[in-house]
Amino acid sequence: MSTDFIRSGELKDIKSYPEWLQGVVADCEEQKSVALGHPFCRAMKDATLDIESTHRFLAGFFPVIEQFPQFMASNLMKARFGTSRGETMARSYLIQNIRVENMHAKHWLQWASASGLTMHEVLNKEVPSEMHALAHWCGHVSVIDDLAVAMAATNYAVEGATGEFSCMVCSEDTYALTFPEPIRKSAMRWLHVHAHYDDEHPWMALDIIATLLGTNPSPESITRVRNAIRKSYDYLRMTLDYAHREPAKKEVATRANSWLQVSSTPETV
Repeated sequence: MSTDFIRSGELKDIKSYPEWLQGVVADCEEQKSVALGHPFCRAMKDATLDIESTHRFLAGFFPVIEQFPQFMASNLMKARFGTSRGETMARSYLIQNIRVENMHAKHWLQWASASGLTMHEVLNKEVPSEMHALAHWCGHVSVIDDLAVAMAATNYAVEGATGEFSCMVCSEDTYALTFPEPIRKSAMRWLHVHAHYDDEHPWMALDIIATLLGTNPSPESITRVRNAIRKSYDYLRMTLDYAHREPAKKEVATRANSWLQVSSTPETV
């Protein structure tokens, strides 16, 4: 009996996909909900996010934005035309996606500029390990893992989550209205583009993953796909945790640093 998968239902209907993949998506829902339900996301949507958190996010998440075409290029190296239906689909998807992603770093820098960060600050700001983890993970999985696993971590999980985040922020005009009218369009372009662009792309990635692995992959393959998606959500949540440090925690950290500086000063005899 053939285990090949050819989707016949609607692209954006989870029931159109093999049962094993439906199970994986359901198993990862908790981690996804924690990331997208993060107080940072709500605060940005409601325009109550403090400027320090905004700047930490815009500078700290930029490595993911800037390097995303490279992650896809690494995956493209694994997809040969005509080798299999799944690889041919992946090749076409990745080539088109890389072209679309070409302008996203520029859009991000326009958002940062409208928020008070210069391009030099974004490009040269020291990014803490907690915020660099997602970019490192995406780069690692794209080089090391199989095509289906790597696309699950990047094109499905990361693109899907950023798309839903963008939809959330753009669902009301509250955040957009914080920018002066002359620069509002450019400031919101990255969010608006991703709210639309990432609506179907994660589903297309899911379709490719199902086509690559078929209807009855090994338990090991299923576990690797599940773990890759969960890790992407966890690293995204870690990024938001660091960007949205609570004022009380900031105060404690400031006092601790001050104490360390004082205590490390040699006493005068």
